[in-house]
Amino acid sequence: MVTGIRARMAGRGAAYLVLALGAVVFLLPFAWMVSTSLKSNAGALQYPPRFLPDGYHWGSFAAAWQALPFGTFLMNSVVITVLSVAGSVAFSTVSAYAFARLRARWRTAMFALLLGTMMIPGEIIIVPDFILFNHLRLVNTIWPIVWPYWFGNAFFVFLLRQFMLTIPRELDEAAHIDGAGHLRILFRVIVPQMKPAIATVTVFAFVGSWNNFIYPLIYLRDQSKYTMSLGLQLFASAQYITRYNQMMAIGLLMLAPVVVVFLIAQRSFVRGITLTGLGGR
Repeated sequence: MVTGIRARMAGRGAAYLVLALGAVVFLLPFAWMVSTSLKSNAGALQYPPRFLPDGYHWGSFAAAWQALPFGTFLMNSVVITVLSVAGSVAFSTVSAYAFARLRARWRTAMFALLLGTMMIPGEIIIVPDFILFNHLRLVNTIWPIVWPYWFGNAFFVFLLRQFMLTIPRELDEAAHIDGAGHLRILFRVIVPQMKPAIATVTVFAFVGSWNNFIYPLIYLRDQSKYTMSLGLQLFASAQYITRYNQMMAIGLLMLAPVVVVFLIAQRSFVRGITLTGLGGR
């Protein structure tokens, strides 16, 4: 009995040790970014490099922010991200409800086809998309970046559908008896119980839209319409390439919203990831 307890404790301790070492490995680049952003430019270029700065140079954040119109870039990123996340969550939820609750003859085949689209590399559709949006005269606007999110996402639909399958159908039937239609059932009965799954999809959609680089690079021509990702690339061009401390400062400022969103939704995010695979059939 005692031997078994000791073995379990040893196994748990070993697991915690492995997780701690993994956390250190993953956090080390972030810690180096923070350290470099607080160094002087000479300290950032020092060889051999030193992990801790000699002093804290907070001015690198202000200098980097003022080097380019990052305020404009930030507002552009916020607008695009808010529209993308709202559209992605709304339309993916409606699609997931159709696959989880509505009865149709070809429902399983259509869902399999939807999942099959996840195997198609996004790079394949870049050229057709550009031709389409160019004919619609939407190049150099935010709409080619936002609209793809508004038509749902196969992965998000899958996650939301799996979570919906864990919700008892008796709730739908009771609401239907009371005269509720599909939309009312969805938004008054299903959605309130799907906060973990919706939080998970929101985090994924936010990170994907906020860090999106290739589509803003393709469709945005005017610098006044650039996003933070394009601004960071512009800052890293030949004109600023030697200002490593300021580059790290801008990188931290771009990373901050992602960290804040994840910390706010952390509990629901973890719960959503845990539960979305339990009701598949």
